[in-house]
Amino acid sequence: MTSSMIDGKRADSARRRDRVIKALDAALRTGDDITGSGLARAARVDRSFLYRHRDLLERVHAAASTPVEEGRLAAVSRASLQADLANSLERNIRLVARVRQLEKRLSAQLGEQAWSERFPSSS
Repeated sequence: MTSSMIDGKRADSARRRDRVIKALDAALRTGDDITGSGLARAARVDRSFLYRHRDLLERVHAAASTPVEEGRLAAVSRASLQADLANSLERNIRLVARVRQLEKRLSAQLGEQAWSERFPSSS
């Protein structure tokens, strides 16, 4: 590779890095949810660019886990979504058990009712 090609690649990489940093700063200012994919899209770079530049990826992860400033609405984080999902799954398990319990009670009641209608003298 010639030195002018190398210089061109370095300049392109520097421009991309600058766009990623500007997109990250903008997301922090607005309180938007910060993800690697979203940031790459905002900076108009490929996600793999972030993974090739570990320092940028670490900044993205650090910004994503930074608490929201006081006075601003909390952004939805991956951790909060995972907690909501886990709570929903647990609630679903409880509701399934309750439905089964109620189905058994209903079945028993309907069975007794059908028996008493079929054999009225035995009740």
